[in-house]
Amino acid sequence: MCNLYSMTSNAEAIRALAKAMKSSVGNLPIYEFVGANGFGPLVRNTPGGRELALSRWGMPTPAKFLIGKNYDAGVTNVRTTASPHWRRWLGVENRCLVPFTSFSEPDQASGSKILHWFGANAERPLMFFAGIWTPAFTSVRKVAEGPTTNDLYGFLTTDANAEVKAIHPKAMPVILRFEEERELWMTGTWEEVQHLQRPLPDRSLTVVATGRRKDGTHLDGMA
Repeated sequence: MCNLYSMTSNAEAIRALAKAMKSSVGNLPIYEFVGANGFGPLVRNTPGGRELALSRWGMPTPAKFLIGKNYDAGVTNVRTTASPHWRRWLGVENRCLVPFTSFSEPDQASGSKILHWFGANAERPLMFFAGIWTPAFTSVRKVAEGPTTNDLYGFLTTDANAEVKAIHPKAMPVILRFEEERELWMTGTWEEVQHLQRPLPDRSLTVVATGRRKDGTHLDGMA
């Protein structure tokens, strides 16, 4: 379950690859990590065109898992898209592209829980998760904050490919590597896009760092 990723690219590159016509974020900082319930960039469909925006990571949790709790920290990874809870957000208006340069998984295969960061290669080129989002959702994300209203997002997961399975056998994020996949995700019906919820081919990813909570090429070689 991916609850930590990095995004060290820039707004111009994201807008170019995702064909975002507008932006509400200004200059993006370097995200050495985005953690669960934190804020990160995404590209979403709007009536005025595709937009680069910031949202809070973690979609609303199904009600049955909130019984007895006074907060909802959100669901970062969405696997069971057949669930009625998730189906409401699978239409084009709620789909998004979540930019990243690497993502981490704890080593569950050995039981060490050491974080392993995966990227396309050591240069960590920009890629995108297949995401969903919902606007202006009011909930208690943290008890200390009280009720807040946030745009929320999450991304789909699927079976792990060979590289991820060696570290985290259960699952990996759904990644859209190619322009035609990203365009289909942002424009197609659910029937047309549901096949995209699949693992990357084996040998599509590599471990770019281990044992740290942040990632980026500028951190390589640091103690």
